[in-house]
Amino acid sequence: MKMVIRENERGFLFRKGLFVRMLSTGEHKIWPVVGYNCVKVIADGPVDLRGTEMAVLLSDKDFAASCARAEVGDNQLALHFVDGRIKDALTAGDYLFWNIFRKHTFEMIDLRQPEVTGVTMAQLKALPSAAYTKLEVESGNCALLFYDGVFQKRLEAGTYAFWNGGAKVQAALYDLRAQALELTGQEILTADKVMLRINFACTYRITDPEALAAAVAAKDYKTMLHTTVQLALREQVGKLRLDELLSQKDGVGAAMLAKLHERQNALSMAFLEAGIKDIILPGEIRDIMNTVLIAEKRAQANVITRREEAASTRDLLNTAKLMDENGTLYKLKEMECLERICDKVGSISVGGGDLLGQLRALTATNER
Repeated sequence: MKMVIRENERGFLFRKGLFVRMLSTGEHKIWPVVGYNCVKVIADGPVDLRGTEMAVLLSDKDFAASCARAEVGDNQLALHFVDGRIKDALTAGDYLFWNIFRKHTFEMIDLRQPEVTGVTMAQLKALPSAAYTKLEVESGNCALLFYDGVFQKRLEAGTYAFWNGGAKVQAALYDLRAQALELTGQEILTADKVMLRINFACTYRITDPEALAAAVAAKDYKTMLHTTVQLALREQVGKLRLDELLSQKDGVGAAMLAKLHERQNALSMAFLEAGIKDIILPGEIRDIMNTVLIAEKRAQANVITRREEAASTRDLLNTAKLMDENGTLYKLKEMECLERICDKVGSISVGGGDLLGQLRALTATNER
């Protein structure tokens, strides 16, 4: 029986189920009567000959020279390249590829050090997404890298990738820019037992993320910060009376900032600003203070009114003294009054009497 093996094929010769050798391109004679048979396969891609052990096939030197083998351990990953281009990533196992028409090469990766190096992001796109995890650290941020819970290093802004299947990779992100913290509706009792609601705000910046991560988990540091600022605010407000708090609102913000500066090294942060935004009084206290304010304004208005009345009376007295001492000024004042009267007169009807004589008498100069 003739068997023709084409150029892109290879044949596996068996006798009574046992592998004999590989048949290369060409024409071969097979004798089925004595138990021989041949299996033809395409000599490209992975070697697929089910039911036959790989070690048995590799015992044929011609076959072994025609293949590329990748033995991937438990803590390894193999990058599979075909003609120099990355094809895929191979997990733990034993792989065999035809190395005749295409060149298959492998690069072993130790998954105990899972950070991707020597491979570009463009090359990673050719791999299955399950093979790696991508991490992006934005500008103004940093990330602390952990393998199996053990701190490794600090990552600055950029894009990073890590192989899956080995050490557990964790990254804690921290924003290094100035951030705002607001405490709203804080109910605090003053020194004179008045319950207030206060809105407080401060700005801070993380200065040492490594020390902060050693003290508290990344997801919990804001809770710790909130509690610290809240306790400091209660301590500061609790020792002031209501009147003192209202009159020293800006001073309380400065005192709070100084108190937070004392604790910032322990928090691995720097506090930049702090201040009270709002003080919300209880309804009864607010009504009382409005009543007091109205009374104060009325008293101020009365003082101003009395001051103006006294000044007006003083002016009248001075004017009267001047007219008493100066006859001409007195006469001018009379004429001024007469002019005002005439301005309001629409018409004059003369019914009898000497009108001109009367006017002359009014305007005559007093002789003393």
